[in-house]
Amino acid sequence: MMQRRSSPNYDERAEKIALAYIVLHYTGMKSGEEALARLCDPMGKVSAHYVVGEDGVITQMVDEERRAWHAGKSFWRGLTDINSASIGIELINPGHEFGYRAFPAAQIAALKGLLRGVIARHGMDAARCLLGHSDIAPARKEDPGELFPWRELAAEGFGVWPEPAPPDYAAAGGAEALLEAIGYDITRTDKALLAFQRRFYPERLGKGVDTETIARMRAVNRLLNV
Repeated sequence: MMQRRSSPNYDERAEKIALAYIVLHYTGMKSGEEALARLCDPMGKVSAHYVVGEDGVITQMVDEERRAWHAGKSFWRGLTDINSASIGIELINPGHEFGYRAFPAAQIAALKGLLRGVIARHGMDAARCLLGHSDIAPARKEDPGELFPWRELAAEGFGVWPEPAPPDYAAAGGAEALLEAIGYDITRTDKALLAFQRRFYPERLGKGVDTETIARMRAVNRLLNV
């Protein structure tokens, strides 16, 4: 189900920046209604193109042609105007501050359908277009977080999931260089590492670098840079 609730918080995309990404967020507020109200509040100066409820209801807030204000200060592969380059999708979830929980099946099913449509409309690369807010702002953000089913989405062609091969355990290269090659801002390598683990190796989150972390970094780098 799709409904409309327009937000006034948008402007025009930068003309010379291609629309190439979809950034996933969680709302991080106590209720879905509170989140929707904030995304429509002109004083808040934040918005998203879509909000996906836990029941699977999708609310469109900003037209895809417009620049929603969801990324904030961010970086990916040298690009800093992520808002111009992306579609922002918020998932209703209280987040780490208010009782972070798993994303219901109905919500993820609705998200998959939405992703298919957005990717098709804009000719995006399904393997490379999907980002988490924590990927583009690792020093500030944790969402959509370690409970988000990145592996499930990758199995259906949305994003990538690392399955390291034997060479990935033996090749040269440290964590910082690999994180930078993948696309992360390495101003704070420790935060970039957490963002990587939150998405690609949640079992290791906050436990530092091990051989498997490095191998997964090499695998992701290989998948994104072929």
